[in-house]
Amino acid sequence: MERRTVLGVGLAVAGWWAAGTGPAEATLSATGGGRLREADVAAARGLFTAGEYGRLRQALGLLTARAREAGGAGPVGAGRAVRVWVLVSQLAVKDGDVALAAAFAAQAEEAARRSGRPVLLAAAARAAATPLRRTGRAGHALQLLQDAHDQLDAVAAPSADVLDASGMVALTAAYTAAQARQHAAAEEFAALAEQSAQRLAHPSTGAPRGGDLSVGQCTLYRIGIHRELGDVDRALAYAARLDVAVLPTPERRARAATDTARALLAADDVPAAFAELQRVEQAALQEARRPSVRALTAEAAARRPDLPGITAFARRTAPPRSRTT
Repeated sequence: MERRTVLGVGLAVAGWWAAGTGPAEATLSATGGGRLREADVAAARGLFTAGEYGRLRQALGLLTARAREAGGAGPVGAGRAVRVWVLVSQLAVKDGDVALAAAFAAQAEEAARRSGRPVLLAAAARAAATPLRRTGRAGHALQLLQDAHDQLDAVAAPSADVLDASGMVALTAAYTAAQARQHAAAEEFAALAEQSAQRLAHPSTGAPRGGDLSVGQCTLYRIGIHRELGDVDRALAYAARLDVAVLPTPERRARAATDTARALLAADDVPAAFAELQRVEQAALQEARRPSVRALTAEAAARRPDLPGITAFARRTAPPRSRTT
C-alpha cells in the first residue's frame, strides 16, 4: 500500500473513531508493553462479537498503532496484524463506511502476504469482498474468493483451521454470487461450505471447537443467499429451520434477526419483520443502531406506522446524540 494511503487510514482512525482513552483502551494499554499480543487481538475480537462496538472504538487508536508495528515484525506479528485489519474493516462495514472498509481490507491483504499463511489470505479476501460487492464489483470479489478457496482446497491434509477458513470463504462467495444473481455458483459455494461444516462437526463428543464455521452459520447465510436470489419463501424456510440459540455470539444472533427481517419485509409481513428487529435490539443494542438496520426500521415504520411500539422503537434505536462517530 502506498504511504499516502497508510497515512490516510491512520488519520481516519484518529478522526472517525476519536473517543479518547476509555475502559477498553486502558485495558489494552496495560498489557503487552507496547507490542501487539494475541490477548489484545482476542480481546478486540471479543468486543466485536459481543456487539460492543463503542468500546471497541475506544481501543482502536492504540490497537491499530500496534498492528502497524507488528505487520513489519515477522510472520507472527504480520499474522496478528491481519486479524486486526480484518476486524477494523468489518467494523467500518458495520458503520456503513465502504471506502474505509476497503482501505483496511487492503492493509489486511498486505499483512497476510507477509505472514505467508493461506488461512490469513482467505480472511483478507473475505474482508475485501464486502466493499467490492457494495461498489458494484461482485465479479472481482468472486474471483478473489475463488482464488482463496482454491488455495485452501489444495492443502492435502487440511487442519480444522483450514476447513474453517475454506468454509467461511465459500459462504462469502455464495452470498457474493447471489448478489450477482449467479444462482448456480451461489448454490455450489453454499454446498461446499456445508460439506466443510459437516467435516468439522463432532456430534458424538460435543467437544467445543474454535472458529466461525458451523452448520448453524451455514443456515444463517442461506437466509441472505436465497433472499438475494429472489426466493423469499426458501429464505424464510431456512430462517424457520435455524435454531438461533446455536449461534455463539450476540453479533451473529443479531445478524440472523436482521436477515430474517429483510426477508419478511420482502414477503410483505411487516409485523413479523418488526418482531425480528426487536430481536436485533435484544441480541445487541448497537446492532439495532447500525445505519442499514435503522433503514429497515424506517421502512417498517413507514409501511405500518400503526404497529404498537414501532415509533418508540425507532426513537430508541437512533444513535445517541452525543456520539462522535
